Amino acid sequence: MSQEQTKELLEFIKQCPSSYHTISAAGKQLSDAGYIHLSEGEEWNIEKGGRYFVTRNLSSIIAFRIPENDFSGFMLTASHSESPAFKIKPDPEMNAENTYIKLNTEKYGGMILSSWLDRPLSIAGRVIINTGKGVATKLVHIDRDLLLIPSLAIHMNRSINENGALNPQKDMLPLFGDQTAEKQFWPMIAKAAGTQPENILGSDLFVYCRNEGTLWGHQNEFVSAPRLDDLQCVFGTLKGFLAGENPRSLPVFCVFDNEEVGSGTKQGAASTFLQDILQRICAALSLDHTEYLRRLSSSFMLSADNGHAVHPNQPDKADPGHRPRLNGGVVIKYNAAQKYTTDGVSEAIFQKICKTANVPVQKYVNRSDIPGGSTLGNLSAGKVSVNSADIGLAQLAMHSAFETAGAMDTLYLIEAVTAFYKTALFSDADGNYSFV
Repeated sequence: MSQEQTKELLEFIKQCPSSYHTISAAGKQLSDAGYIHLSEGEEWNIEKGGRYFVTRNLSSIIAFRIPENDFSGFMLTASHSESPAFKIKPDPEMNAENTYIKLNTEKYGGMILSSWLDRPLSIAGRVIINTGKGVATKLVHIDRDLLLIPSLAIHMNRSINENGALNPQKDMLPLFGDQTAEKQFWPMIAKAAGTQPENILGSDLFVYCRNEGTLWGHQNEFVSAPRLDDLQCVFGTLKGFLAGENPRSLPVFCVFDNEEVGSGTKQGAASTFLQDILQRICAALSLDHTEYLRRLSSSFMLSADNGHAVHPNQPDKADPGHRPRLNGGVVIKYNAAQKYTTDGVSEAIFQKICKTANVPVQKYVNRSDIPGGSTLGNLSAGKVSVNSADIGLAQLAMHSAFETAGAMDTLYLIEAVTAFYKTALFSDADGNYSFV
C-alpha cells in the first residue's frame, strides 16, 4: 500500500516542475473532487456544505469546506509549492566562444549546486502575454531534455574533490545549444505558450531537474526524486484533506509559494492571503470579527515541511538524542528560538491525533551548534495566530536536485493528516482542549 501511494506521489511530482504547475495540479484534483474555484476579485456566494478553493498568483492555493452547522475552529495544513532552482533572467541568451549558447540564470533558494551538474534539465514556469485588451498568463513546460550544466573535467581542476566551490554566475549556467540556438529561446517559449514572441511581455521561468523519481533499495524502501521538499508534503496533506472530515470543524488546506526565499510576498506564508480567506469565509457566514477571533482560539495548524534524517555517512551532524530515520514516521520539529512553531501544547495535540491513527512519530531538533532554517508556521502566525506544530517527513540530501526519503512515510503522512482533519478541537481554557 505504501509503495502505491509513493508511486502516485512520483506521478504528482512529474506534473509539478514549477510552483505554478504544482498549484494547477492541486487545483485539478480539487476540481475533480467537486471543489469550486473562487476568485479573490469577485463576490463569493458560499453555502453550507460547499467546497471551494482560491488561488493567488497562480502559485499559492487555499481550499476549504463549509460545514452544515456551526463549527468550533479551523483545522489547517500548510506546505509550500516551490523548491530551490535556477531562475532564468529576462534576456537569457549568452554566446560562449562563438560555439555555444548558454542561459543566464540566478539561484532561487538555498541549493546544493553540485547536485545540478551533468543532469538532464529543462524549463517550466509562466509567461504573461499581450491579449490586446490586457494581459493573460500562460503556463509553460518544455517537456523534454533541453539543458545541461557540464562539470569541468578533473584534468582541468585537479583539486575538484578537495575544493568543490562553485560560482553560480560562472560555473552553473546551463548549456542551451550550439550556435544554431542563437535567438531561439523566446521563439521556443512562445511556441510552448501558443503565442508569438512579440506578445510575451513578462515571464517567470525556471530550470528544473528532469530525472524521474524512483523506488530503490533492498526492498524498494527508499524513494528518490526532484522536489521532494516540499511536494511530498503538498501531496500528503492534499490526500488527507480530501479524505478526512469532521462536521464540527472547518477544514482548510494551504499551499504557499516562496518559502525557500523567506515567504515575504503577496502569495507567501507571511502575507495576508490566509487571513484574507478566513475572514471572508466568516463574513460570508455572517460571523463578525469577534466570532472569527473566538474560532481562532479553537483552531490548529500543521506546518508541513520535510526535515533531516540522520545521515548514513555523517551521523555526527544530527542531534545526539534525536535521530529521525527514513520510514520512521511523521517528524515533529522543535526549535528553542521558535524557528519552528511546535511547543508543548501543540506537540501534545498532534501526538494524541497520531496515536489515535496508529501513526508513528519521530522528533527532530538541530544540533545546538548547527543553526537550522525556518519554515511556514511561524511566518503565517504573524497574521493568523493559532496553535501550530511543525511537522514533515525525514529525508536525505535536502535541497539537492535529487532528494531521498522513505517510501512508507508518504502513507504515514496521509494517515496522520486524514486523522487530523477528522478531529475538531474546542478550547476549554488557555492550554486545555477537548477533542471531538
